[in-house]
Amino acid sequence: MGRDIRELASAWSRYQRHAFHDPSPALAPWVERYWEARWDYAEPYRQKIVPYPNVHLSFGAGRADVSGVCSGYQIKVLEGRGHVFGVAFRPGCFRPFLGASVSMITDRVVPATEVFSTDLPTVLDVPTMDAFLLKHLPDDDARARQAVAAVELIAKDKGMTRVERLAGELGLSMRALQRLFAEYVGIGPKWVIRRYRLHEVTTRMAADRPINWAALAADLGYADQGHFIRDFKNIFGEPPTWYAHRY
Repeated sequence: MGRDIRELASAWSRYQRHAFHDPSPALAPWVERYWEARWDYAEPYRQKIVPYPNVHLSFGAGRADVSGVCSGYQIKVLEGRGHVFGVAFRPGCFRPFLGASVSMITDRVVPATEVFSTDLPTVLDVPTMDAFLLKHLPDDDARARQAVAAVELIAKDKGMTRVERLAGELGLSMRALQRLFAEYVGIGPKWVIRRYRLHEVTTRMAADRPINWAALAADLGYADQGHFIRDFKNIFGEPPTWYAHRY
């Protein structure tokens, strides 16, 4: 079976539109962004979604859901015309909204009414979503701020490739770091480090320049190219050279 040409060479942009919006300043410590996706497909399309350590609240197709962090890629079938409005919470910030360990919803989708009130917004725009979330804004949580700082350190420091170094930078034991990530991020620090380092791979792909895969694997802290390819396939569902064709 051949590949769907609609997924190659950024052809998706003919069928989909995406928009991103900032939350109000009062929500910025909790919410990374609002996002919207619209699509129009005459024939069903298998949309590949690669994960980041965000919890999402999404509205679309007459339902509202909370999606925990996914440990691997997902496939969603898009057909006809559709629209989804979503909230991407900052990694580490959803624990105070959930009132339980975020690891409880990892790789799960739960109805939004299980987390928020039944009085969910029906108008999907930024002012309405701001007002809704401000009404549910939790108290300050020092450990949530610590988790946010940990993930931000991983994202910004391209040399951060080992969990031991992260624990040392944060002044935590390995066990305390694992507990913090399970409780507040929903997935382990090793996975988060790997995900942000692999993001750099897709950035280089998008730049459309030749890539020395063995050298890149070494830069990202992998013992060899084989381990790098295995991790990439686990997250993206296909080897890096195959995924590069999407650009």
